[in-house]
Amino acid sequence: QVQLVESGGGLVQAGDSLRLSCAASGPRFSTYNMGWFRQGPGKERESVAAIRIGGGSTAYADSVKGRFTISRDSAKNTVYLQMNSLKPEDTDVYYCAAGPPRASMTRPSDYDYWGQGTQVTVSS
Repeated sequence: QVQLVESGGGLVQAGDSLRLSCAASGPRFSTYNMGWFRQGPGKERESVAAIRIGGGSTAYADSVKGRFTISRDSAKNTVYLQMNSLKPEDTDVYYCAAGPPRASMTRPSDYDYWGQGTQVTVSS
């Protein structure tokens, strides 16, 4: 069983940066693919970024490429999402997820464990 706790969300202005953190507890963090998703009211949960075991491969939604960076620190059992040049349309609840090393890592169904979410609000 893996427990995930996100932190780092908040209210910022357009153009600002935020770094989200996701601390994982439980064994075998290094054996999970990790992902960041976001979801707004009435919207489906969408993949923002994902990173494979070992951190050698990442994937990003087109809407955040060049602005967001996902990374993982196995020594700290933590995955990060560095968000730069934030836009009002990035406003959502952001969720961290952990899942087995499947080939796909951009679908919610690829993940077995979820955090409680952290709110990111970007004002114009």
